[in-house]
Amino acid sequence: MNSPADSSDVKRALLLAATIAPFIFTFMTSSVIIAIPTIEKDLSLNIITQGWIVMSYILSSATFVVPLGRIADIYGRKKIFTLGIIMFTISSLFAGMADSAAILITCRVFQGIGGAMLAGTAIALLTTVFPANERGKVLGINVAAVYIGLAVGPVLGGILTQQLGWRSIFFLSAILGLLVLGVVLWKLKGEWTGAKGEKFDFAGSIIYTLGLVALVYGFTRLPSMLGVGLVVGGAVGLAVFIRWELKSKNPVLDLSLFRNSRAFSFSNLTALINYSATFAISLLISDYLQYRPVQPFNAQEAGLILVAMPAMQAIFSPLAGRLSDRIEPRLIASAGMALITAGLVLFIFLNEETSLNVIIGNLLLIGFGLALFVSPNTNAVMSSAPRAAYGVASAMLATSRQVGLVFSMGIATLMFALYMGSVQITPAYYPLFQQSMKTSFIIFAALCFGGIFASLARGKVR
Repeated sequence: MNSPADSSDVKRALLLAATIAPFIFTFMTSSVIIAIPTIEKDLSLNIITQGWIVMSYILSSATFVVPLGRIADIYGRKKIFTLGIIMFTISSLFAGMADSAAILITCRVFQGIGGAMLAGTAIALLTTVFPANERGKVLGINVAAVYIGLAVGPVLGGILTQQLGWRSIFFLSAILGLLVLGVVLWKLKGEWTGAKGEKFDFAGSIIYTLGLVALVYGFTRLPSMLGVGLVVGGAVGLAVFIRWELKSKNPVLDLSLFRNSRAFSFSNLTALINYSATFAISLLISDYLQYRPVQPFNAQEAGLILVAMPAMQAIFSPLAGRLSDRIEPRLIASAGMALITAGLVLFIFLNEETSLNVIIGNLLLIGFGLALFVSPNTNAVMSSAPRAAYGVASAMLATSRQVGLVFSMGIATLMFALYMGSVQITPAYYPLFQQSMKTSFIIFAALCFGGIFASLARGKVR
């Protein structure tokens, strides 16, 4: 039975839960990035393995978010949201006790699956309960929570790593997960579905999962023959998935959402491009600050510097969300993409002599651009989807984001592999690290420049 959409208690409880959950999800992402050099030393990781500490989390969430979004539409969005919090909390606890890279990566995979349950339901729940004239506002708050998590992550993650060790990051996430679970069980009554009684497409989900895993994992193994084979196999698998879905009576991903809505298609494409071009910025700048031979920073200091970018996102995302209720989202989002492109171009020229003020100023510029982009783009995606498909639309947006994160990390990791191979970053390898970082930023800037035109091409949402 669905709860009444006009219940103020339900609205407040839902907004609280759907705000804290993405905060934890992104806090875990950004705090672990800042702790990677410490984890690398503690567990004796090479540079490729340390990348997988981050990518395993993102890849698993990207793989499962669409099937889980469909399951949420059929069986209940709050139910899947709750299961996601439980899985995320338990896996965070075990990750904090990991004594090897294999165990830690395994726990990160389960964290990602729990995160997929949250990503496929949180925005769908907000869009279901709040009316269209409030949607931009609440989605802006949700996006702000995402970036507050990103902002707090480097600072608090750096402090925790420096004072208590990297394991404390995972234990804190487990505690916060219990807090969200308490809010959901105590305050959030009722259930919401959009496709109750419909069948779940298991075969389509399996094809989709295998194809996407092969594609994104293969991308991270380029330029090896194994990587090429997996990318080709993944692309073929996704083509088979599309043919299957077009014939399915109850598709896991309703492709009519793309055929019938230019805004939905290009908004998701733009999200994919944006995250592909921006997510690895934190990793690259964190490594640059902590490994540079002249006045290197520790994890805590690097975290305080990196907070500039997500802090701007957290401050201005609610404003951008409100503006997108009144102004066409594509105009605001495209302006944001242009600012991000400018910032990425400036980072191409980063070197040992670059002043800290320039680095912080550029992080602020990119952060402001991201604030202008994400909330309006999210509003455009959800406003262009029918009510019955909110779960799948939310999951598709999350997939675009998560696959973009994998591609971003994959590009950075590929550049590391091409320039340095599987080694730990030491002063002897720092010049090669700088070259790999420069090439990464060239690729990211080119992607984001193309994203400006993809954003403008979406047309009007209203």
